[in-house]
Formats: sequence, structure tokens, C-alpha cells
Amino acid sequence: MGLVGTILSLPVAPVRGVGWVVDKVRQVAEDEYYDPGPVQEELVNLEQARTEGRIGEEEFTRREDELLGRLAEISAYRLQQQRETES
Repeated sequence: MGLVGTILSLPVAPVRGVGWVVDKVRQVAEDEYYDPGPVQEELVNLEQARTEGRIGEEEFTRREDELLGRLAEISAYRLQQQRETES
């Protein structure tokens, strides 16, 4: 882009900057939301709570199903991201 193009595009530079920041915030939020680590840790804590008798079988089964569903969602998302990256 030449000097004239650079000068003419200066008024929209803040908009591009805001767009970049919003994209980075979205990316970090997605990375945190689709991180399997906390879900796996919760599964370990859930098993420990059941072993120690702090929760019953019914509660354990319900929560375990929720967490395993969340892990499946994370796995599907990561697979989709990998396919998009390879394309």
C-alpha cells in the first residue's frame, strides 16, 4: 500500500485494532472453554467424593454423565478445529 493508501486508511485503523482485540479475546475464551483439563480434574474429584461417601451413586452417575458429555463436546470441537486447520 502506498503513502496515499496508508493515509486514507488511518481513520479505520482503530476499528481494525478493536477487531483484532475482540478476535484475541474470543480465541482465549474458546481455548479456556474447550480445555479438557478442568473437566478431567472434576471427574477425578467426583470419583474421590464417591469413594469417600460424600455423594451417592445417583448423584455420581448424573454428574459423570454431564462431564463425559462435556468431554465429548470438547473432543468434537478439537477435531473440527484440526480439520479446518488442515484444509
